[in-house]
Amino acid sequence: MNAFFILYDAKNVLHILFSIVDVSHYIRRLIQKLQMAIIGKIRDKSWLILIIVGGALVAFILGDFLKTDNGQELQFGYGTVNDEMVDFNDFIDLKNQAQENAQRQKDQELAQQGRQPGSEAAAPVDESLVWNSFVEGIVLEKEYEALGIEVSDAEFDAYLFGTDGFTAPAELQEQFQDSLTGMFSPNKLRAKIEELENSENVEDQKIWEQSREYYIDRRKQEKYFSILGQGIYVTNLEAKQEYLAQKEIKSIAYILQRYSDIPDEDIEVTDEALQAYYEEHKEDAKYQNRLSSREVRYFDILIQPSGADSAAFNESVESIKTEFAATENDSMFVLDNSELQFYSSSAYSTVVPDRHPKAQNMLTYPSYMQTTFDAAEIGDVVGPYEYQEKMMIAKVIGFTSDTINARHILLRAEPGLEAETEARADSILNVINNGNFEEYVKKYSTDEGSKVKGGDLGDFFFSDMVQPFAMFVADKPIGEIGKVTSQFGIHIIQVTDRKGPTHPRIAVVQKTFEASIETIENKELEVDNLIFKLNDAMEDSDDEGAGLVALFDTIVSNESDAYLVRPITIEENSPKMYGFTSKVSEDKILELAFREGAMVGDLIDAPIKEGERYVLAILSAIKNEGMPNFTDIEKALRNDYIKEQKAERLKSKMVNVESMAALEKKLGTSAVKADVTFGNAQLTGAGPEPSIVGAIFSGVADGTRTMPLEGNQGIYVIQVEKSQEIPAATTYDEEKLKLLTDNTRNLQGSATKALVKQAKVVDNRRFFDYNIRR
Repeated sequence: MNAFFILYDAKNVLHILFSIVDVSHYIRRLIQKLQMAIIGKIRDKSWLILIIVGGALVAFILGDFLKTDNGQELQFGYGTVNDEMVDFNDFIDLKNQAQENAQRQKDQELAQQGRQPGSEAAAPVDESLVWNSFVEGIVLEKEYEALGIEVSDAEFDAYLFGTDGFTAPAELQEQFQDSLTGMFSPNKLRAKIEELENSENVEDQKIWEQSREYYIDRRKQEKYFSILGQGIYVTNLEAKQEYLAQKEIKSIAYILQRYSDIPDEDIEVTDEALQAYYEEHKEDAKYQNRLSSREVRYFDILIQPSGADSAAFNESVESIKTEFAATENDSMFVLDNSELQFYSSSAYSTVVPDRHPKAQNMLTYPSYMQTTFDAAEIGDVVGPYEYQEKMMIAKVIGFTSDTINARHILLRAEPGLEAETEARADSILNVINNGNFEEYVKKYSTDEGSKVKGGDLGDFFFSDMVQPFAMFVADKPIGEIGKVTSQFGIHIIQVTDRKGPTHPRIAVVQKTFEASIETIENKELEVDNLIFKLNDAMEDSDDEGAGLVALFDTIVSNESDAYLVRPITIEENSPKMYGFTSKVSEDKILELAFREGAMVGDLIDAPIKEGERYVLAILSAIKNEGMPNFTDIEKALRNDYIKEQKAERLKSKMVNVESMAALEKKLGTSAVKADVTFGNAQLTGAGPEPSIVGAIFSGVADGTRTMPLEGNQGIYVIQVEKSQEIPAATTYDEEKLKLLTDNTRNLQGSATKALVKQAKVVDNRRFFDYNIRR
């Protein structure tokens, strides 16, 4: 263990040296090779290594945590808005609040399913969405302060309870209704607020405080965007232009010579010409780096089962199938053999084809297996079959009818009257029977929808109902009367019919086909050999920067057709990555791209193990905001230079002709007829061509033709044959209303996006957590 910590500390010392002295590129690569030799041989092959590495990671994390509070002044913290650091604790509080809300919602779902609230954790909230909301809140709050937008206590009460000209928020109207009228009940809402405010439970008080803050902020937003909305205006000229753009039609004939008609290989591109093209166009807006970023190129090596693994797996599955058919204790067999340890003999073990109308809330099997399942009987074992990347072996243990008919009496319990409602249900149950069921429905049921039909719910699929109700109607004998409790109240139920086809109930053994330990070890050796090969080649090369990146691409493509190198661009002010499934992997890519002293051509220190693959990567570009380097845009420059040369060649063939007919004859082609409007930048037979459509409407008279024009697809010569007469319009009210509606609909999103852009937001969370930039 001591030896490992010495190696671990040595690696940290080397990183410190990189930040203090200018180590030569050769030495740096030599050190990286040493690091890889160490890391590449440390594999998780025993509990001892796990303990060692775990201890090292704890030391590393604690070390970074202490650095956060070492007295140094932070420059970015978790991020900046308008060049001011955001409050770290405020963001964490908002994230925790979002997670708490997600858990409350999850608990409600669990309760509706008849399960214990808190028995299952909610999925982690999307931190990026929380961050975006956090930033928007900061920029909008500054707007509120600047405009003096506030919400008084009186206004808040009126807004919440729907008085003094306000309408209560829709979700509150839905949640707090009078049980008799079905209308919004301010008194119920007021009682709930008082209950939360006066509760001794801190959690209840917190819920109300968060709700209060939410509705105050929501009201501020409404007032702010109402003020902005008053500034939205559409002029008569704008409305007229919209009218003309939609109504004015020009009938044209055009001849197109496509760039693709000339092979790229026919255009000579010299280094001198490309460099000159760069000097001439490097300040063009399309080439400018909008934001500072880093590009990483990476590829993955998949860990796939071998032929021997496949044979062993098939043998194991067949053995399980034989034993499954023979066992009399299905539940124990599933628990002993299945990766998914779930067994139920209830209706909730029912499976339907994945294309069944009810498949969304059911257990399913692939539709191609339907004939097999339809023919199966109790005790039959179906499979193995592959489904959702798993191998399934299913045993039929029962059946559930497709269509059920039942009737019920619903007794809705008011808060505090649960015991009385339960007693009433028991007394009804003692006297109700098939003959008097409708009489008791009319007298007691609070389900107005079914009450008028004697409690009849019509035909339904069992899973359409809440869980306790569904369990009863799926299994109880026809005619039997009983009661269940759901979130809606107490149901007194009678199943009246079951019909249609049946669906099997199954016990399932689930297995994953995966690589064996031997196959994984062979793949590890392949990965180690490849990264050493890459590192050796780069050490021996005289190239630097882009040359090393090209060498990386060449070696990888020559090594295997299965290796696909792909780029990922990471913005410096908002580092987001796609294509990785774990934060650990993303952090390693971030470290490669942004660590101090990072250079184009740096190879990742060690392979990244992520799921069933290894990832190797290289830092391929460092792009600073503003004017680009030649190497950053060389590919785009080359493509544009080739396109420009093709355009000149094509244009030279389309000049000095007397007519469209003469041009058709010269080029051996026919003109295409089309009708175009300014509001639709499409050319029939060519596709989107906004610059060409703009040229057509820029004053080309009927009967005349244009000079050769450059478009997206090639070079055009266009003749305007006829401009159709525009219908007279006395007003442009329809166009004005359309533009005004569109502008109003997009107001909040557009304005918020503009405010955030103006605030120059720096999202430094990932860099801060990984100690790259503070």
